[in-house]
Amino acid sequence: MAHIALIGAGNMGGALAHGWLKKEQSLTIADKNETILNHFRRYPTVTVTTDNREAVQDADIVVLAVKPWLMDTVLDEIRPCLNGNQIVVSDAANYGTDKLSAKLGGGGQYFYVIPNIAAEYGQSISFVSYNRQATSESIQAVRNLYELCGEVMEVTETQVAAGMMMASCGIAYVMRMVRAMTEGGVELGFYPQQAQQIAMQTMQGAVELLKQSGLHPEVAIDKVTTPGGVTIKGLNELDRSGFNAAIVNCLKAGLK
Repeated sequence: MAHIALIGAGNMGGALAHGWLKKEQSLTIADKNETILNHFRRYPTVTVTTDNREAVQDADIVVLAVKPWLMDTVLDEIRPCLNGNQIVVSDAANYGTDKLSAKLGGGGQYFYVIPNIAAEYGQSISFVSYNRQATSESIQAVRNLYELCGEVMEVTETQVAAGMMMASCGIAYVMRMVRAMTEGGVELGFYPQQAQQIAMQTMQGAVELLKQSGLHPEVAIDKVTTPGGVTIKGLNELDRSGFNAAIVNCLKAGLK
């Protein structure tokens, strides 16, 4: 099993760390915040440190899960400690393989990967892109690593931003939908906890139905839409309120 160095254990890095450690992945976590590091000490396969340079020295794969504006500083710090054979992965938004190459040199195997915070529970979808130097073995190693936290989709680097809007940012948009359904449920007479439970289970059921049946969403919608029924009234109200356009414009907003 490859040994992983994870630099940064905030929201995204922490979600990945928990997801990997639940699968007994060998991991060194580096973060400047001792309080954050204390959350991971209970796992038997983890080493924690506040020293980024120490973390990367014996790693097979170095994963950088720091804020984009900190990437240059962190790379300058760890560059002397990299041995040239390690796979380097950026999980920082808009910090792709060209930027890694510019900071670390053009001969390395560099990956740009965007997961989401559901990685902690094995339910992320991670968008994986890489430079020309990446070998089939390194590509499989990175795939294997992120598959511990959910699904993996190989994409071109130009597609990563769109994937980020749909899945990394998109998880927040889905949660807003759950919140809206919860508020509606309270207005219809349920307690908030009941309404949220209904909203979440309904969403989970819809996703499972589409996965297992392979149906197009509109075909599945037809199965619960009867002439003169209540479902079509709700769907028409969504259309009148610009629901579809709002979702599409939401996804496109971050790419402007």
